[in-house]
Amino acid sequence: MEILHSNIIGEGEPILILHGFLGMLDNWKTIGTKYADEGFQVHLIDQRNHGKSFHSPQFNYDVMVADLNRYMSHHNIPSATVLGHSMGGKVAMLFACKHPEKVEKLLVADIAPKYYPPHHQDILNGLNAIKIREIASRQEADKRLAAYIGQVGVRQFLLKNLYWVEKGVLDFRFNLEVLSERMEEVGENIGTTDFYAGPTLFLRGDKSEYITDSDMMEIKKHFPNATLETISNAGHWLHAENPKQFLSKSIPFIKE
Repeated sequence: MEILHSNIIGEGEPILILHGFLGMLDNWKTIGTKYADEGFQVHLIDQRNHGKSFHSPQFNYDVMVADLNRYMSHHNIPSATVLGHSMGGKVAMLFACKHPEKVEKLLVADIAPKYYPPHHQDILNGLNAIKIREIASRQEADKRLAAYIGQVGVRQFLLKNLYWVEKGVLDFRFNLEVLSERMEEVGENIGTTDFYAGPTLFLRGDKSEYITDSDMMEIKKHFPNATLETISNAGHWLHAENPKQFLSKSIPFIKE
């Protein structure tokens, strides 16, 4: 069985970090380095069909939980703090519910345990319209993507996934075909009876609508020891938009 690709930094108790949809481990390098400086061994992980991890036609939360379980066994990690953002947050939640003995603490960044309707179609349409093998530069990819996605920051986030397969040939690291076909899986919820009683911290951006005040009842149903903190001046990419506050709220929780 294939093992997820990761970048491991620092020494100490392990923290596993899971990126969001169409992301990669590099998105968490700044935060991960700070955690390592605080005395932790940080595992920045590429999930299946993302980054440098393996591509597979199977893509849902159950297989991603199994990937993480296999990763921990491979690296001899009996238990860890698990942090996930967006799609990675759903993986982290489900993993904690299915393997509570392997999760010391759970951190969930800007996602709630509820169903989200598909909302990445414009992004996927734009990525598919680029026809990546026909272009010769990142600038050209950005220009084509701009016709679908106006926000420069979102385009930069997506185009981080570009790499040179060989001289003159660009491609995406993520598995665009499978992710386009299986996009609905990203919005799926954890099971109605899934439950994790360990220490849990939900973090949301004050400009994001992914976690609302009314979601707290559902959060508490699945995670009775959960608290919710809000990061100011931040949207869905709260760790990138306000890293200082993200760290100031998460480090004390991890260390306590």
